[in-house]
Amino acid sequence: MAQYTAEILWERGAQDFLGNRYSRKHLLRFDGGAELDGSSSPHVVPLPMSDASAVDPEETFVASLSSCHMLWFLSIAAAQKFCVDRYFDAATGVMARNQKGKMVMSVVSLKPDVAFSGDRLPTRAQIDAMHHEAHEECYIANSVKTEVRCEPVYGKLQD
Repeated sequence: MAQYTAEILWERGAQDFLGNRYSRKHLLRFDGGAELDGSSSPHVVPLPMSDASAVDPEETFVASLSSCHMLWFLSIAAAQKFCVDRYFDAATGVMARNQKGKMVMSVVSLKPDVAFSGDRLPTRAQIDAMHHEAHEECYIANSVKTEVRCEPVYGKLQD
């Protein structure tokens, strides 16, 4: 069993916490040493109490789903001897109320655009199959209730 850690640090300083006039900006620190500025989303907490230049939990949720899918896709493509030159995903997430009236990330749409090279290029059906397998294997997608869609963007293909 593997364990993953993240440290989150927020400090009040001289801010007016009890008056609800405090910055939501905080530090995200990961076990490999990477650090990011975090904040609540400006869609949730208005500026200047949030920081639009920092990543928010909703963005990191979408990014983790996209990243996990990509890593599986690359592994599957390599195993099938398809040479991937570039993988780009403009993933999106939508917040909405669920049946209980709670705000949830209701759907995440992955839009991978994969460029291949070499003598052996995958067909659309092979790309779809690799995305399907990547989705089935993705640890993060298997861990959430949110519907996760994969909507590939097709570039140079061999049909």
